[in-house]
Formats: sequence, structure tokens, C-alpha cells
Amino acid sequence: MGAHDEHDMGHTVAGWTGVAIAIAGSAVAGVAFAAGSAAAFWTGLAVAAVGAPAAWLLHLAGWGKATGPRPAGRRHWRTRDTAARAGHTDCLGCRLAGRTGVAAAPAPAPAPGPAARLSRR
Repeated sequence: MGAHDEHDMGHTVAGWTGVAIAIAGSAVAGVAFAAGSAAAFWTGLAVAAVGAPAAWLLHLAGWGKATGPRPAGRRHWRTRDTAARAGHTDCLGCRLAGRTGVAAAPAPAPAPGPAARLSRR
């Protein structure tokens, strides 16, 4: 029995990719700082900064997850989120992309006017 069996830790392809890119860039920047290479240092910081947009784009492509826990059968980190196209409710990343997470409701039918009421009689 694992430590996280009943809890959704949010491990996703988007999350892991963003963190891996940020760690790689930070490692390059750290080694470059110790070696005294300004160009490599700034390159490492630029690579680290790419991690957040990469994770965001993967989230929008369906490789992330909505806020809150997922159903037990969908907790594997490589499970694709099919609802991502419409957007997740209460998700800042989806709101920034213009996805509201709520399907547009059809326009209500207009109320019958006086002519419609008279024709029913």
C-alpha cells in the first residue's frame, strides 16, 4: 500500500515537464555561476524560465489536470485530461487562455408577445 493511495498529488505530464525544464536550467545557471561564465549563467536562467510556459501549454493541451482531486481511476500521471479544451473551472491557467470552463448556455427563447397570446385563443 503506497503513501499516496487515497490522495491525488497532481502528478501530470505538464507538471513533471515544467519542473524538469526549470531544474535543468537552474543546474546550468548554478554551474555557470560557479565557473564564472556570464553567458552560460543567463542561458541557464532563460531555460529555467521556459519551464512555466511549457507546463502551461501542456496543461492547455490536456496533459495537466483540473483543480482538486481526480477520480481514483484517472490519477496516473500520464492520463490525458479530456475536459481541458473547454477549460477547467477555477483554473487560472485556463482563464489566462480565455477558457472559462463553462459551456456556453443556449440563448433563452423570447417570451411570447401579445400576438402569440391572441393566436392561442
